[in-house]
Amino acid sequence: MRTHDLPAFEGFGLGLRPMHYQAFLDSHVPVDFVEVISENFMVQGGKPLAVLDAMRAQYPVAMHGVSLSIGSADGLKVDYLRQLKVLAERIEPLWVSDHLCWTGVEGFNSHDLLPLPYTEEAMDVVCANVSQVQDFLARPLLLENPSTYLGYLQADYDEPAFLAELCKRAGCYLLLDVNNIYVSGVNQGFDPLRYLSAIPTDCVRQMHLAGHSRGTHRLIDTHDQPVPNAVWSVYRAACERFGPVASMIERDDNIPPLHELLEELDIARSVAFAARQSEACPV
Repeated sequence: MRTHDLPAFEGFGLGLRPMHYQAFLDSHVPVDFVEVISENFMVQGGKPLAVLDAMRAQYPVAMHGVSLSIGSADGLKVDYLRQLKVLAERIEPLWVSDHLCWTGVEGFNSHDLLPLPYTEEAMDVVCANVSQVQDFLARPLLLENPSTYLGYLQADYDEPAFLAELCKRAGCYLLLDVNNIYVSGVNQGFDPLRYLSAIPTDCVRQMHLAGHSRGTHRLIDTHDQPVPNAVWSVYRAACERFGPVASMIERDDNIPPLHELLEELDIARSVAFAARQSEACPV
């Protein structure tokens, strides 16, 4: 049940990284929004917040976190939520998002995005935590599907069914990471297109595009490569299913000059436009 609505927002954006701060501040960059890592700006003051304030004056901003640990069975960190709320009230973001994962337990932080077992017990925990976050922030939460390398032996849902039920029960939305769907599909042997078909069309508010690396036996979600053709194909199918949804290029390592990311973003625009034309003119 949704108690916090979030209107759809169309557009194409980039993840904001420090090496590109000055380029964004010096001239208008042709993006519709930027996404920032929440934790980088959950500070009392200083240069990071000054940069973010200047950025917010020019571009809509989405907040994307890595430390909420929405799947934690031992509860959420209240101090973290307070800092997150202060930042959200300061910049009034398009939305606040994080990952469907857990990052630690009993004070231990793994510094990794650990996948959940898709069980009823995990569903109850996540739903309770999502309700707490949305009520505390007084705004909806977007959750990103994880990249996975192995599956749990016990499961009451597959991943897209878990996401769909979570949105229904907790009233949250999805940040659909297209690269993660492809990586997990290859690693675990499922069809990304069947995955997309199981996601309700009214749940998705943002999509991530990224690249990955190939390990000895599995694909690794490194976000350090350009978006490959296979991921572009899944993105086109996602655009055909979900329609105009905010999409962005996410690069976290081996970060290229800004113009290269903007060229990738133009590909995203072209793929999304082609998907719309295909839907408008069925054969």
